[in-house]
Amino acid sequence: MAKKMKLGELLKKAGLVTEEQIVAAIREQQPGQKLGDLLLEKGYITEQQLIEVLEFQLGIPHVSLFRYPFQFELVKLVPIQFARKHIIIPLSRENNILTVAMHDPMDYYAIDDMEMYTGFSIKPVIAAKADILEAITAVYKEAETGEARNDVAAEAAPAIRIVEQLIAAGVQLKASDIHMDPYENEVQVRYRIDGDLRRERTLPKSIQAAVVARVKILANMNITETRLPQDGRIKLKMENTHVDLRISVLPTVFGEKVVIRILDLSNVIKGLDELDFSEDNFKKYSHLIEQPSGLILFTGPTGSGKSSGLYASINHLNREQYNIITVEDPVEFELQGVNQMQINSNIGLTFATGLRSILRQDPNIIMVGEIRDSETAEIAVRASLTGHLVFSTLHTNNAIASIPRLMDMKIEPYLVVSSVSGVVSQRLVKRICRDCKEAYSPSSVEAELLGRHSLDNEILYRGRGCNSCKQTGYKGRMAVHELLVVDDQIRDLLIKNRSVDEIKQAAIENGMKMLIDDGLEKALQGMTTVEEVLRITVDS
Repeated sequence: MAKKMKLGELLKKAGLVTEEQIVAAIREQQPGQKLGDLLLEKGYITEQQLIEVLEFQLGIPHVSLFRYPFQFELVKLVPIQFARKHIIIPLSRENNILTVAMHDPMDYYAIDDMEMYTGFSIKPVIAAKADILEAITAVYKEAETGEARNDVAAEAAPAIRIVEQLIAAGVQLKASDIHMDPYENEVQVRYRIDGDLRRERTLPKSIQAAVVARVKILANMNITETRLPQDGRIKLKMENTHVDLRISVLPTVFGEKVVIRILDLSNVIKGLDELDFSEDNFKKYSHLIEQPSGLILFTGPTGSGKSSGLYASINHLNREQYNIITVEDPVEFELQGVNQMQINSNIGLTFATGLRSILRQDPNIIMVGEIRDSETAEIAVRASLTGHLVFSTLHTNNAIASIPRLMDMKIEPYLVVSSVSGVVSQRLVKRICRDCKEAYSPSSVEAELLGRHSLDNEILYRGRGCNSCKQTGYKGRMAVHELLVVDDQIRDLLIKNRSVDEIKQAAIENGMKMLIDDGLEKALQGMTTVEEVLRITVDS
């Protein structure tokens, strides 16, 4: 009887979720999306809690796949597309019973399909989603590599399947980039997950050319050109996920290196409340972007989430009464209801020329992908002074440094001071894994650091390492911010040409939190670690 209970009922019975949370999640559920995945995504439960409930309530054992001795002949019974779709992998066989690791052992349709595929009775066991996906990548690639080595003459077919597998694995693992690094005797494949590169697989040198050619064909590149760098783009739909891939091919000593940047379009457009602002910064930023004019800047290094902030802001303001136009390089995500322009330097369409044309299109809100030169900076500044709300990005180490940076671009100081209404500086830090988070007493060094920043707490948090986070203690990333609101006092100091330190002190007295302060407060709340905060704020 318990076997056919629904997941929501099991979790409610275990006291992990309420009826209201289940109803709210079901309302947001997309076609093909599983309730368990949505509850995990919303933070109502952890994966470890889900596994424990299923294990206890259904009597289905939980297994760890770390260094599991997979049998290739059993894996071949289930197609990789099916394995990825349902997040399953065969483990062992005894007589007519096939034991299969499943992320969702209540997926009875998948069990029925497997019984039809294989001809065996299926005995499900529970494993973590990430463990199964990694096992699929590792085990199927071994079988594929063997096939490729034994069938070099038929290179094209394995290459097509390998490229498909690499991309699918990247999407499933939530990687931001896939690197194919050519060496003398092999090609290493690495995935950038939560900011760190991790080697996942090695391809035989014999299929390197075929794999690179396949990527080039998909990206509409010149497959005969191997001496010059090339860039391209691929749009795919993988199961229920729309992904946009940016391809970069670079000639090296041992062949062409390929980097594939993965943009998961289903997860990219965030709401303002998903940008990880503290409560105070959220209120201030929400007020800033509701103003009819002004220049709002996002600053930080490449890969710090500036684009996510820009798109979330534009999406929040995307209303019928506003004419919103962007000029970008490249257009990363397509927004319904927003006019987006792609710059093309080869024909003279730069940020500056694009921005000039935009101003003749009666815009209310303008987004400039990046302020790179004096001409673009001056047009953006003047646009904000003539009644437009302008968003852009700038490369500086902190929020206050953005204003002298604009002045260094030969913009008149009074124009800069009058136009800039706010600057957000941000960095990404790793989140503590929710499945293995534990409290601990701060060390003397940590306690002294907290004291210096007027923070006092007897408890900090860290991840002890588990299967869910691959023993790292971290899973996912989040942003820490400093938000400079340019009010009358700050403008007065800027006009008087006061030092950056004086401006900083005045901003802090008015409630601005520096990056390290925002980070340490999030560490005290158990979101990240002091170590991570120090990693991204040392140079700031």
